[in-house]
Amino acid sequence: MISAIEAAYTRIQPYIRETPVEQWGVTGAYLKLEHLQLTGSFKLRGASNKIALLTPQQASRGVVAASNGNHGLGVAAAARVRGIEAEVFVSAHVSPAKAARIELMGARVRTAGEDPLTAELAARRAAEETGRVFISPYNDRDVIAGQGTLALELHRQVPDLDAVFVAVGGGGLIGGIGAYYKAASPRTEIVGCWPENSPVLYECLRAGRIIEVAEKSTVSESTSGNLEQESVTLEYCRNAIDRCVLVSEDEILAAMRLMLETEHWLIEGAAAVAVAAYLKEAQRYDGRKVAIVLCGRNLSADALRRLL
Repeated sequence: MISAIEAAYTRIQPYIRETPVEQWGVTGAYLKLEHLQLTGSFKLRGASNKIALLTPQQASRGVVAASNGNHGLGVAAAARVRGIEAEVFVSAHVSPAKAARIELMGARVRTAGEDPLTAELAARRAAEETGRVFISPYNDRDVIAGQGTLALELHRQVPDLDAVFVAVGGGGLIGGIGAYYKAASPRTEIVGCWPENSPVLYECLRAGRIIEVAEKSTVSESTSGNLEQESVTLEYCRNAIDRCVLVSEDEILAAMRLMLETEHWLIEGAAAVAVAAYLKEAQRYDGRKVAIVLCGRNLSADALRRLL
């Protein structure tokens, strides 16, 4: 997988931003500032790699995706720069502001179902019926390789890390990061971080298979939603994740506020999940070289109200 990640980085470098790393004065941990990525999240990496691999015939038909936010923005932006048509399926509970941003990026938005997984399945059907390529937010090896380019950058920027904290939704980001580190720096511990209200992949890993997991509302909107059956991320994450940490809604909001107060950065709930998990485990990592991935900055209006 490391060779696929290295190839992806070469492929997408003209279309993404190499995000910086800064040491957080409050704790000494290193912060990978992926919230400064174009479109405001890491999702541009995976979408750009998948779209760069399309054949001319596939590109001429356009692409289909499903997302209530960051992945949709990433696909729309990556498609637009290549002159490719994109259609993004969203669920009925999508933030109107995020849907509008996806449209502003040039993609068509189509609503299907009450939850992200229903929208995802509808998008797959539409892609099959029209002969277009479906770009999954997580269940795609090319997308995972694209997300793994974040680890390639981080490993070069801060060598010899003892641990990396990463929020987990569908598993594409931590799957890619973990795959890279297991090859490039096996000693680096990969810590998966979940909101207690939506521990979907955590419960799937415990069960040893993909199961439907009951969720509650969470400010970590980007990590919510159940997984497709037979998603490749289950195996990636089983091999990649060394430790798991779950955090409460109060801990996530406190992490968002602390980042705003200390660094003047407005980060989304998913990014704050990793921050909150590190703060919860800080004593364990005292004196060790740790990085936290700030994966995005795209808050919904509701999340912003809860923060403030």
